Amino acid sequence: MTIAPDDLERPPTSLADRAYAALTDRLIMLEIPPMAPIDDVAVAESLGIGRTPVREALKRLEVDRLVISYPRRGTFATGVDITDLAYISEIRVQLEPLAARRAAEGSGAAMRGKLAELAETIRTNDVRTMARDELMHWDMRVHRAIYRAAGNPHLEDTLVRYNNLATRIFCLFLDRLTHFDPHIGEHVALLEAIAAGEGEKAARLARDHVTGFEKAIRAII
Repeated sequence: MTIAPDDLERPPTSLADRAYAALTDRLIMLEIPPMAPIDDVAVAESLGIGRTPVREALKRLEVDRLVISYPRRGTFATGVDITDLAYISEIRVQLEPLAARRAAEGSGAAMRGKLAELAETIRTNDVRTMARDELMHWDMRVHRAIYRAAGNPHLEDTLVRYNNLATRIFCLFLDRLTHFDPHIGEHVALLEAIAAGEGEKAARLARDHVTGFEKAIRAII
């Protein structure tokens, strides 16, 4: 069974949103490498939109710490500083369990049903045949679905921002990780706990997922 993206994700509603989503994806997936310059004209042409929404998107991405602008030099992708991992994890280890608990205890039956479907879809995926970008998109989809199910837009926005930064670090080291299956398995268990309305278990699994991610990265650097 497949799930339409709009069921669990917020689709872009404006040209600026579209540019923001596209640039975010390129930055996270390292299609735009760390410290690389960003040509707003080229981005606008590639998306088939004007420069104004691209510039609006870049301003938002600067707040997200994914790009940085220098007077008279232009806009660049930010560098990836591994020391940021601890700071990012410090925030996520507090907020991810909160989102998981809220999703389990506060979301409706329809939303929990969609999360159960997502868990089953992921369970049947063959991780070994997936490309890096596909793996990362599934990872982000799980987290964003949980954030949305939590029902707090401020919490959702904050967690999306920090998950984006964590995913960027993940992509940087993904080729050096030898076992990705357990990470996917954790997603399934977490989604199933939320779908079952088990708030305490969901919060614990979310916390373990974040701390396990940090340990896995630190083990290879």
